[in-house]
Amino acid sequence: MTDFLPWRGNYRNLIIYRKSAAVYDMAYFFAHKFLRRGDRTNDQMVQAARSCKQNIVEGVCAATTSKETELKLVNVAKSSLHELMEDYEDYLRVRSLRRWKKGEKAFDAWRGFCSAHNDPADFTEWTRQASPEAICNVGLIMCRQLDYLLFKYIESAKAQFLKAGGIREQMTRARLAARNPGLPRAGEPPKGDMPPDLKQP
Repeated sequence: MTDFLPWRGNYRNLIIYRKSAAVYDMAYFFAHKFLRRGDRTNDQMVQAARSCKQNIVEGVCAATTSKETELKLVNVAKSSLHELMEDYEDYLRVRSLRRWKKGEKAFDAWRGFCSAHNDPADFTEWTRQASPEAICNVGLIMCRQLDYLLFKYIESAKAQFLKAGGIREQMTRARLAARNPGLPRAGEPPKGDMPPDLKQP
């Protein structure tokens, strides 16, 4: 059985996917309840939140055969998330609503809650009765946490690429390993004697 292309498409178990789904649900509810129908911001907020979630899905599924595609799509997700954050911030500013600050009781409490909860259902009931000011602020907290998680995901994917290479390199190593079982598998360091400066400490 070949294992040089392990399936990495189980995106539903990833925190970045679950949190992006929570971000999408909150943005969808907010846009449809507090923005006028026909308002371009309504569609743009929903589309930005959807783009974030869907590009995570596509990027993770593409990781099996293309690290480059994975990195590009997850970065698109990150960019869409920033667009959504701008919309939340604009809503607060132009309506003279208060922006929560670090150190305030509500900000710190929600930052802790959002850090510990990633599923959309954890926010559903609260979102239905919350004020637009509160939803914007909690949405921004969630977005910033997701933005950091996406940054860490991208850095990890870059490190994996540097270690294992791209699909062509992995396929070549796997083909050679199949012909010579003594060779390392894709993504594994060489075995046996190495030059002194490359030996593990």
